[in-house]
Amino acid sequence: MKKKVGVLLSGCGVFDGAEIHEAVLTLLFLDQAGADVLCMAPDMDQAHVIDHLTQQEMDQKRNVRVESARIARGHVENVQDVSAADIDALIIPGGFGAAKNLSDFAFKGPDATVFAPVQRLIEEMIAAQKPIGALCIAPATLTCAIGAKHPMVTIGQDAATAAGIETMGGRHQLTAVDDICVDPELRLVTTPAYMLGSGIKDVVVGIEKLVKKVMEMID
Repeated sequence: MKKKVGVLLSGCGVFDGAEIHEAVLTLLFLDQAGADVLCMAPDMDQAHVIDHLTQQEMDQKRNVRVESARIARGHVENVQDVSAADIDALIIPGGFGAAKNLSDFAFKGPDATVFAPVQRLIEEMIAAQKPIGALCIAPATLTCAIGAKHPMVTIGQDAATAAGIETMGGRHQLTAVDDICVDPELRLVTTPAYMLGSGIKDVVVGIEKLVKKVMEMID
């Protein structure tokens, strides 16, 4: 039977949603690994909309799930309808959406909270001892959800974000862009991706390693 992996998207576009390269590479490597992929996203308005040409905020509203469907080529489940019983593993691509639409870490730092259905799903995955992968800034949201368990994660080498993670209870590990950080007890796999890499050729190696490790960790 195929292993079923949930991919939690947060919109479409690095500045206000999921980072497209990270999401697509994740989907590619999962497909190559023979996984059955279930894309999901919150059914809610984005925190805001950014013009990706100018990086200025736009006077618009966009729905996170509708925007995520651009990456998923259509079908995206509402995250509140997904439970840990439905999937064998969960991977969260980065992009600012992971810290704006899955949590408010981008705005509140260590005082952030996680969107309730995302919080619930992460807690369920941890309780079921099912692996979770997180890319780029997504480990900050992951730590926000389970900081009391002191997860070991990486966002690469950014001192300010690492300090925020540690303030929330996480343990940050400095990691190169082409490597992964593994917390074997909580069954977490994280990689810096675009928090550290400057181009797609830089982030691809770490993302491939993350997907491979997550697939290996599925019981």
